[in-house]
Amino acid sequence: MKALITGITGQDGSYLAELLLEKGYEVHGLVRRVAVESPQTRVDRIGHILNRIQLHPGSIESYSRLLDVIDTVQPNECYHLAAQSFVHESFSDEFSTMNININGTHYMLSSLRKRSPECRFYFAGTSEIFGKVEEVPQRETTRPHPRSPYGVSKLTGFELTRNYRESHGIFACSGILFNHESPRRGYEFVTRKITSTIGRMKRGEESLLILGNLDAKRDWGFAGDYVEAMWEMLQQETPDDYVVATGETHSVRDFVARSFEAAQLEYTVVDLHELTADDADRQVESLRAKPEGLLVVQHPRFYRPAEVDELLGDASKARKVLGWAPRVSFGELVATMVENDIARAEPTPSR
Repeated sequence: MKALITGITGQDGSYLAELLLEKGYEVHGLVRRVAVESPQTRVDRIGHILNRIQLHPGSIESYSRLLDVIDTVQPNECYHLAAQSFVHESFSDEFSTMNININGTHYMLSSLRKRSPECRFYFAGTSEIFGKVEEVPQRETTRPHPRSPYGVSKLTGFELTRNYRESHGIFACSGILFNHESPRRGYEFVTRKITSTIGRMKRGEESLLILGNLDAKRDWGFAGDYVEAMWEMLQQETPDDYVVATGETHSVRDFVARSFEAAQLEYTVVDLHELTADDADRQVESLRAKPEGLLVVQHPRFYRPAEVDELLGDASKARKVLGWAPRVSFGELVATMVENDIARAEPTPSR
């Protein structure tokens, strides 16, 4: 069996590549040319399996290149994970987010239809399509109401995938994945920002953790569990869409508290979110100049223009049809991420 993974260098792509190799697949990945030319800095998540996979330079924004890659690989399964996936960034660069996420998905589907129509296709959907939720928990039948350009782009990709399934007979599935984390999560995401900053605090390198809305609630699971659901979707007799979630919700405040507890550190919350961003910046500089213990700062600059308050998934369908269930608990996930970042010596980017 041959599998093609877009976004193979990301968190999910790396775990999925490992899973498929364990199952005896021939694994191919589509990566930007810069990653092929600089593997030591661009493909660190898959560095340990580089000699067991085949990478193909290209971009999901290039239709002609996708046709070439699919001609070359002739995959049995395609996992489309590549996207501009940072929600906060999508507000400041909405056109790029729309172009990459919508056109990239459309190009992938069209390329497969023309060059490898028997290939089974997985689209990486997201709980962000629910946005301003109309029911809790959210399931496959919940009406979407995205609250960010990222959510809008992913909803369009979801509809494109369904359209190709219904109009062209492509075996195409979407996984509506709720938040999933791991020690391989990008530093720009709030969970990794929390654990990496606490790692620096533990080493005495930092005293402030600057965040936005601590009361936003998410359904957080382990990425290594979630890629198993992706694979299971493409093993079914009939293509369909599935919510993948733990069925538990925790606030950002909870994640912070668990993370400090895992690091055995005490902290104080300083709420600046009602100030202007500039005034809050000045307060932060003052706190940095005269640190008094470890502080978690609520800063208005890190609030979304349109907030998603509570995401909680109902994965009953995935449990029943796929036989899938998460194995790693919320507490285990947080502890693993904190332990990993305490052990890391390199600095992380500030945001």
